[in-house]
Amino acid sequence: MQTIKTFGVIGTGIIGAGWAARALARGLNVLAFDPGVDAQDRLRDNLTQVWPVLERTGLFPGASVDRLRFCDSLEEVALGAQFIQESAPERIELKTTLHAEIDAAAPADVLIASSTSGLLPSEFQSHCAHPGRVMVGHPFNPVYLLPLVEVLGGEQTDADNIERAVALYRDLGMYPLKVRSEVPGFLSDRLQEALWREILHLVNDDVATPEELDAAICYGPGLRWALWGACQIFHVAAQPGGMGQFLKHFDPSLFPWTHLEPPKITGELVDKMHSGCERLAGDAPIDELERVRDDALIGILEALQQRNLGAGAVLNQHQKRIRESADSDSS
Repeated sequence: MQTIKTFGVIGTGIIGAGWAARALARGLNVLAFDPGVDAQDRLRDNLTQVWPVLERTGLFPGASVDRLRFCDSLEEVALGAQFIQESAPERIELKTTLHAEIDAAAPADVLIASSTSGLLPSEFQSHCAHPGRVMVGHPFNPVYLLPLVEVLGGEQTDADNIERAVALYRDLGMYPLKVRSEVPGFLSDRLQEALWREILHLVNDDVATPEELDAAICYGPGLRWALWGACQIFHVAAQPGGMGQFLKHFDPSLFPWTHLEPPKITGELVDKMHSGCERLAGDAPIDELERVRDDALIGILEALQQRNLGAGAVLNQHQKRIRESADSDSS
């Protein structure tokens, strides 16, 4: 893979600024462009704000905000960077125009990725002379902290270029997840959208408030999701039998609680879900997985305790009562 020394950022809003911060922390040079009023000042202010966070997570030798150069044009970035990340607003016409312009200016071996959260690369690569190097690299906010980046190509994207992008993102300290099919919304946002729609239904129907619904996530399943996704959480919880047993007892068609229509639970679907979870579990016995889960949850709770936030605040109150009870017994 070509050594990346200069990372290009087109669009320096909250996502573009996050990419700039992550690249600078890696010790790369960053060229940035955004036509917005005061864009340069806002970017530098953002980097000043997040740099202490990056110092806590770790900086590569030579990492510095001084390695940022704000450019006067898109073409200047395209000519000087070895990898370009576009993070413009979510409008397909704009994306298509921008990628055509970047493609026209950048050397042929420079990869071009879009931060789009749902637009399809086949659409915005359609006017490029070199569409094989155009793809999606969809991050999650804050980009400088969250490691997930969904990587997918369009109909004309070269598979080798996808692998090059995966290697670059991994070098930036990220978890590149290759999306096998070009579907709107990709993977993570489709899951988030399903949850979001149900939240809106519940609020609209006066079943719950936003505060209650956030509590329903952050004090329970949200803590578990930081460890594993829903599939592995249910697989471990349903032992013995795992996911296969879980789907027999919790066929969603038997519990029509949500506004989303579930698929039919077929033997083929059960096998896919169960075998996937078995692969996730690997050779670890269930008691070991449970220990790993519990140890990780304690770490999360302790971190929340330091901020007296969410479930951490609940645990602080509980431990205070323990101390008060112990003091009472000893008096």
